[in-house]
Amino acid sequence: MNRAQDLPNQRLLVIKLGALGDFVQATGAFAAIRDHHRQAHITLLTTAPYAEFARASPWFDAVWSDRRPRPWHLPAWWQTARRLAAGQFDWVYDLQTSDRSGTYYRLMRWPLRAGPAPRWSGIARGCSHPHANPRRDSLHTVDRLAEQLAMAGITRVPPPNLDWTAAELAGFGLPTPYALLVPGGAPTRPRKRWPARHYGAIARSLADRGITPALLGTAAEAAENRAIAAACPQARDLTGQTDFAAIVALARAAAGAVGNDTGPMHLIAVAGAPCLVLFSDASDPALCAPRGDNVAILRAPDLAQLSLAEVEAHLRLR
Repeated sequence: MNRAQDLPNQRLLVIKLGALGDFVQATGAFAAIRDHHRQAHITLLTTAPYAEFARASPWFDAVWSDRRPRPWHLPAWWQTARRLAAGQFDWVYDLQTSDRSGTYYRLMRWPLRAGPAPRWSGIARGCSHPHANPRRDSLHTVDRLAEQLAMAGITRVPPPNLDWTAAELAGFGLPTPYALLVPGGAPTRPRKRWPARHYGAIARSLADRGITPALLGTAAEAAENRAIAAACPQARDLTGQTDFAAIVALARAAAGAVGNDTGPMHLIAVAGAPCLVLFSDASDPALCAPRGDNVAILRAPDLAQLSLAEVEAHLRLR
């Protein structure tokens, strides 16, 4: 098997579609690919929520937003096939390894492409550089990506890193010290959420210590954050006000953070804030826990039964 080489004029495609936590945990792999292929032109194929964030990073020469065509939308699939063929990619690093990215592997072998099919790192059947570990799904995301790249010849993969991000915090007007609370999570997986009433209690506890609770979330968490702010008048509700870069910047200056198993906690952990991440039996921290220098995990089968005292006992602050 030919290993990845850094050759002039190579064109590479990296596929990472989401979600946020997975995207953050792939940043070490992005850096490793860039470092190994310093002379190459590297394109990232991702989804719209991560495109601008990726464009600000130091790893990619171009960023494409995946149009995610529906299975029955044949004209959109034809356009996708033509776009991939026009890229004339020599290498593809499929870090998504999903059914969709497997379909893109098959599209890139169609006659639309001039020349041989690209070398492919992933799990698509028949690909040139397979991640040939039948237990790959038992690995943590970061370790799985590192092993996949090692099998393609990239043996030095650093930890996830967001040092390149920048955002202005003056507009938030947060008094210091402050701590970040992340009470959200996937709407379809409510068991991953510690109840809002408990976040209200931890917010009051922080405020009693002179630490301002700052509530992060999107419109999907607006109701929970309003309830928490009502329970703790000292809290600052930042719902809908923070993009990814702002969350990283807020985390760098925060006294600490507590939140559910959800994407923003990965940003906060990599940024270096002391953080406590709450897991129920709906997800496994051995596979997907945030990675960082100061991360604690607290797990309970049912987060509704997790008490304020338990969370306070494990809370990390600086």
